[in-house]
Amino acid sequence: MGAEARILAPSTAFGVSRSFSGRRWRLREVADAQARALALAGNISDALARILAGRDVQAEHLEDILNPTLKRLLPEPFSLKDMERAVTRVRAALDASEKIAVYGDYDVDGSSASALLSSFLTTLGHKPRVYIPDRMTEGYGPNANAMRLLAEEGASLVITVDCGATSVDALTAARDAGMDAIVLDHHAVETLPPTYAQVNPNQPGDASGLGYLCATGVTFLFVVALNRQLRDSGWYEANGIAEPDLRDYVDLVGLATVCDVVPLVGVNRAFVRAGLAKLSMLSRPGFSALAAVAKVTAPFTPHHLGFMFGPRINAGGRVGRCTLGMELLSTADAAEAEDIAALLDTHNRERQALEAMILESAAAQAATQGNTPFVLVADEGWHPGVVGIVASRLRERFNKPAFVAGFEGGYGRGSARSIPGIDIGAMVRAAYDGGVLETGGGHAMAAGFSVTPEKLEAFRAFLVSRFDGSSAAFDAANELMLDAFVSPSGASTMLVSELAKAGPYGAGNPEPLLVVMDARVAFASVVGKDHVKLQVAGGDGARLDAIAFRTAQTPLGQAMLAARGKRIHLAGRLKEDNWNGRERVQLQVEDAAPAEA
Repeated sequence: MGAEARILAPSTAFGVSRSFSGRRWRLREVADAQARALALAGNISDALARILAGRDVQAEHLEDILNPTLKRLLPEPFSLKDMERAVTRVRAALDASEKIAVYGDYDVDGSSASALLSSFLTTLGHKPRVYIPDRMTEGYGPNANAMRLLAEEGASLVITVDCGATSVDALTAARDAGMDAIVLDHHAVETLPPTYAQVNPNQPGDASGLGYLCATGVTFLFVVALNRQLRDSGWYEANGIAEPDLRDYVDLVGLATVCDVVPLVGVNRAFVRAGLAKLSMLSRPGFSALAAVAKVTAPFTPHHLGFMFGPRINAGGRVGRCTLGMELLSTADAAEAEDIAALLDTHNRERQALEAMILESAAAQAATQGNTPFVLVADEGWHPGVVGIVASRLRERFNKPAFVAGFEGGYGRGSARSIPGIDIGAMVRAAYDGGVLETGGGHAMAAGFSVTPEKLEAFRAFLVSRFDGSSAAFDAANELMLDAFVSPSGASTMLVSELAKAGPYGAGNPEPLLVVMDARVAFASVVGKDHVKLQVAGGDGARLDAIAFRTAQTPLGQAMLAARGKRIHLAGRLKEDNWNGRERVQLQVEDAAPAEA
């Protein structure tokens, strides 16, 4: 029996108005004619076709979903505003042997973009000075002192990657010190700083439609454009330099695209698909060393990038030396890569210990805030390097946007994480514009800010006023969109393989969320530190293993543990589970609801 028989027909009687985690369940509507057209056009199962139809995928775009390639999806780099001006300036710097500085960020996207650009320039015989600011002493983005230092060192051109879009003061200092500045960024900006060029799809006047790119994606397009100009003008031949193979950099772009949680649409799908293939070859010493310390093997998936590699690369910026991530991704020396990866792994364990300690205190604070539409917690001494991760954990636990700040010396640095439908980046920027925050900016799903202790309650009041005006969006965000039903007997490795054809999955293209209806909980217990493991049985007696990560202390986890012997509905994602060499599937639970009145 093929995968097309594994997903059950939707039941019109199905409905969950309030799950164990307080969410309302909704099933995506499927147009039968559209599903049939997709199945025929892509030679895919009815099961996958129905899921894609529920996401309104049209037959003419199906190839971009099933087979995303850079050859077909790579956009025209010069469609980005200021790209030609930026390329021309860097070409002039190469010809004049000017000293170029690359100024990056300490997260995965910033480290990847810095490594990509510096590696490319180095292959051109022009090794740049790379500057990554210290998270604790300098904070995010360019600062005036760093700009003056780079100028004193002789740099006449500074290129900022994953930062700089809004850095008016710092880039004014760069200009005053005699440097031209080029910004390669993706953060939203309204007031532009003084630059020679800003290549940023999220700036005023850019009509490229590429606002979904991460900074490394923007940087890759810049390298594509510069490489084309050098090739077409005969620069490589004239200088006796072999043209680089730009495919060597797609592993960095794929890593950053996943870890920066940008939408997996358009060329981003090709970046991740090609990046995973390149990364799985382990041709970059840094990735080989990371895989060794993380104890994972190829082929790699977005999960490996987001949960194994990314946290370790970020750990240097959070609790260690901020340049470590960039150094790991840049080095061609295997021994050096092994040393850096081991150090990052140690820092990651330190980060995990800090996170656990702060999370316990933060969760206790959050639990006292009642039925508010958001969580805002803060305390003295919370390490600013982990507040973002703590915010993510609180968002998961309470299913609402979370704002977390750590104070030191009368100054608080914070991070925020949101749920779909609530743009916290806009909220934080508005709070900054209104004088409530010292700094603030970010994306719809993640933001950073700084606040003084005296203004913390003013920030809380500001958020209350903003959330009061977004109740409709919050209600929509509290809905769980489901793709299809599956029975325990139909949850097979064949179905998992079929669903994988529409990957890579991630932001903007979430993994299919399947519902196991009316299943009896045969077993439920806490495993590991905070996970709930279950086994459920269908009406025909077939059993399915399930696990809900980090839920043991949540209402969802407690309800599932109390449901032994009872019937419940489970919503989750099917995964292959090859523990001890035994091939089977497991449902990773997102939510659950009572099936009995």
